[in-house]
Amino acid sequence: MSRASKVTLTTTSLMAVGIIVFVHYAQQSEKAAMHAGVVRDIEQQRVKKERQADFELQRAMEQEYRKVQSVSDGDGGNGAGG
Repeated sequence: MSRASKVTLTTTSLMAVGIIVFVHYAQQSEKAAMHAGVVRDIEQQRVKKERQADFELQRAMEQEYRKVQSVSDGDGGNGAGG
């Protein structure tokens, strides 16, 4: 083999290995980013359900309190604003 062919073979082989390593790293990075997105979405859904449950609890408590207590508009019953 001539020296030029050895250099060409070595160069193309190194480039091929470099490309394979880069693609592998890019795939792993993309997979990790996608997994992080899924984890974030699950957490957001959990928080949303928790907030909805809290809201429903507050609504039920408000309805129960409205049954027990009379609610006024806060003007002290005199209608003279101050």
